[in-house]
Amino acid sequence: MKRKIIRPRQDPNNHFKEENFYAEAADYIKDVFTYPKNKDLISRNVSLKGINKTATLFFVNGMVNYDEVQQYIIKALQQMDKERYEGEDLHQYLIKNVLSVKEAQMVTEPKELVEVLINGQTLMFVEDMNCGIAIATTSFEHRGIEHPQTENVIKGPMEGFTESASVNRSLIRKQLKSEDLVTEEITVGKKAISRVSVMYIKSLVNEELLENVRDRIEQIEVDAVQGLAILEQYIEERPYSLLPTTLYTERPDRGTAFLNEGHIVILMDNSPACLVVPITFWGLFHTAEDYYHRWAFGNFIRIIRLLSFFIALLTPSLYIAISNFHIEMFPTDLLLAISATRERVPFPAIVEVIMMELSFELIREAGVRIPTPIGPTIGIVGALILGQAAVEAGIISPILVIIVAITGLASFAIPDMSMNFTVRISRFICLFFAATLGFFGISIFLVFAITYANHAKSFGVPFFSPMAPHTRSSKDMLVRPPVWKLWLRPFYVFPKEKVRGSEPRGR
Repeated sequence: MKRKIIRPRQDPNNHFKEENFYAEAADYIKDVFTYPKNKDLISRNVSLKGINKTATLFFVNGMVNYDEVQQYIIKALQQMDKERYEGEDLHQYLIKNVLSVKEAQMVTEPKELVEVLINGQTLMFVEDMNCGIAIATTSFEHRGIEHPQTENVIKGPMEGFTESASVNRSLIRKQLKSEDLVTEEITVGKKAISRVSVMYIKSLVNEELLENVRDRIEQIEVDAVQGLAILEQYIEERPYSLLPTTLYTERPDRGTAFLNEGHIVILMDNSPACLVVPITFWGLFHTAEDYYHRWAFGNFIRIIRLLSFFIALLTPSLYIAISNFHIEMFPTDLLLAISATRERVPFPAIVEVIMMELSFELIREAGVRIPTPIGPTIGIVGALILGQAAVEAGIISPILVIIVAITGLASFAIPDMSMNFTVRISRFICLFFAATLGFFGISIFLVFAITYANHAKSFGVPFFSPMAPHTRSSKDMLVRPPVWKLWLRPFYVFPKEKVRGSEPRGR
């Protein structure tokens, strides 16, 4: 039996011999990608009749535009004219005169050759040429541009990010046509390489902040980072904290608005969103629609959202505190009505609240996992049937159904998903303090929560900026002024240009 000879893989740090580059580089690529066992690597030889040489093309199946490979590479090589080739460097002649593609460049290092292929480009070697040519033919499959799934608006653009980073960058550039908009790419991952796009406006962004973001991304040393949601957990300020330190948005217009203030936007393939850093408490409650409506209308819905934050966080705790420790605060008629409904309930109020809160979280989670067409219906029907049956069975009191329903609706009004989770988890912590110490316990919880949040930072920016510590800004926090008064950029990100318009006078 003939034994198979296993050749050791070449060290990627070693250079190929110039006189034998074509054969060594082709063998190296086949070895690295386990060709021909690996069916995704395509190798195609093309005869360059004009100069009597053979070219070998490599590309990964499903990652390139086949029409471009056929039309602008293979066909162009086959039609190459010998008479016009006047003895200059072959790779320069091919790039300048033969390959009619948008981008092509010389590559020589073994590591570069591999990166070219896994990023969807086509790699070409030619006999007697001492380098390879990387040709931009990348074309990944992705869905079309659709409405944002979690940040819908009534007034304003309806475009949302997709899973393609190049499409997402174009959506931002579509809204921000500026030569100052810069996109840097940083590679992460040892085995599965991913490119992280860092976008900023060079005339605005603070260099120290930009360096901080670069450092955190470059220090990631793992085999693979699958998307922005994973990347966020590597670069966030406090990994064990409930407070979010980055903003995750599906809307290109929102990312663009932050860029105009001096923030940094991060994009990756496979993520239908962008990350915005740094972020403050106020930014987590703002939405794109706040600015598309007139001043009064935008502030009205913003105040409703801020109220919903306190309702979602405190309503069950206030009910427990009043019913257990401060019963005298109920009006007599209401107190008698509540007592009558709770007469048949065998559990203390805190057990009722925890049962209903957990049931609501269960319905919410089930509604997300159930297929979209029937998910919302199941959630609503399940809540109605469950609540009515629990009241009729005497397990809970009717007023508690109202409290849990209002709490649940209020939590849906919080626009940022990370802050939404923070409020839902903090609600149970607050319940514990309310059940043990009443209003005093709630006060202790709020003091600790505000103190903790006041010390939190996002990429060096205090969480309550520009209110605490106070820095100059356009006062776009609880409410916003009219758009013509938004003439200052927030000073807490230390933008190079702090003013974005003339100071309003006489209006």
